[in-house]
Amino acid sequence: MVETTGGEPDDGTAEVLDRPLPDGVRRRVVQIVSDGFGGLTIGELPSQLRQFARFAPNRRAKFAGNAMAAALETDPLFRQRIAEKLREAQSELTGALDSGAPPPAADPLDVAAAAYVLRPTGWVKLVAAAGEEALRADAERADEESRAELERLRQELAEARGQTKAETERLRTELESAKKEAESLHRKLRGALSDVKRGEAAVRKLQAESDTARAEGQAQLSAAESEARRLKARLGEAEAALEATRRATREGRSVEDMRVRLLLDTVLEATQGLRRELALPPVSVRPAETVDAVEPGRMTPKDIAARALSEHDPAILDQLLALPQAHLVVDGYNVTKTGYPQMPLEKQRLRLLGQLSQLAAQTGAEVTCVFDGAELAAPVLLAPPRGVRVLFSKPGVTADELIRQLVRAEPPGRPVIVVSTDREVADGIAKAGARPVASVVLLKRFSHG
Repeated sequence: MVETTGGEPDDGTAEVLDRPLPDGVRRRVVQIVSDGFGGLTIGELPSQLRQFARFAPNRRAKFAGNAMAAALETDPLFRQRIAEKLREAQSELTGALDSGAPPPAADPLDVAAAAYVLRPTGWVKLVAAAGEEALRADAERADEESRAELERLRQELAEARGQTKAETERLRTELESAKKEAESLHRKLRGALSDVKRGEAAVRKLQAESDTARAEGQAQLSAAESEARRLKARLGEAEAALEATRRATREGRSVEDMRVRLLLDTVLEATQGLRRELALPPVSVRPAETVDAVEPGRMTPKDIAARALSEHDPAILDQLLALPQAHLVVDGYNVTKTGYPQMPLEKQRLRLLGQLSQLAAQTGAEVTCVFDGAELAAPVLLAPPRGVRVLFSKPGVTADELIRQLVRAEPPGRPVIVVSTDREVADGIAKAGARPVASVVLLKRFSHG
């Protein structure tokens, strides 16, 4: 249907489609716009199409088809420019449309698309006719396809009927054979059922006898296991008691032997040291030597008094460590927090242990350094230096208690020197026979080398 407005020239521009463009015509229109699109400058393009200016024609038709169709419909100037490009590309077709006589042999879709762009008089009829022609062609094609599909289905149905008939005959034959086999199996089954019933009766009798025998055996086994567990428990208790007795005997003997041997070594070295200190001759004492007199060159009481040292003189520590089998026990954190409290605990330990290692090498004394385990946030990965035993107190035990345990473990008579400023520790170890020394004395000894 063509609509026109009164008073306007009848040149086709006033004609309006009363229905959407057929799909085939629309695709040809979009292709015409895409082909003519590349011959326009950016300024000649509508603003909404400028972003597609650099696209290839096929890609432009794919991604900007809707936008180009809308611009062609709403922008007369753009449509006029596309029409000019179309006239340049297809002069024969456009000339025929302008003269009102489209070529009869031309594709109706191409004629309708060109008419839609050029808008000659009667273009709406051309578009409608192309749409109807396309629909008619689609209908004819669909009808042909339907007839071909129907014929194919008829052939398949005939083949299926033939196959079904043959399959039915085969199944009927198999069914007859299966019936005969089933009758034979039924006869055998009835005989087997009779045998099974007789067998089940015999099995029930044997099962009852087996249950009785199993119950008696289980009772005897339970009694035997109970007796075996009782005997095994008594045997375990006896073995544990025997092992505890042996271990206590071994430990007691080894500890006492160690204490006696250490005390003996202490007495021997003390005797030798005393002999060296007093410069005793290797011969027996002569009676004349018991006479009290002053010999030339011998030390007088005044000289002995001159050897008295201050309580905080580091020379005292050297004299004590020179005693035979001397054992130096150091309250680690008491010394480090007295000498260098500003350092981290790890560096305090490393510095003290390095100095104690040098002292042990110089004096040959046994050295044990005790640290409070409560100060640790995690286990210490520490390789003790040569000549120094490093101990940390266990959880719930302070370093002071560990020091007292070390002193009590020593045999009476062995010289034990404990370095600590803690008065409670000093009093406790003094009662146990050890010699307390202030931490500052050890620090001074370190500073003097």
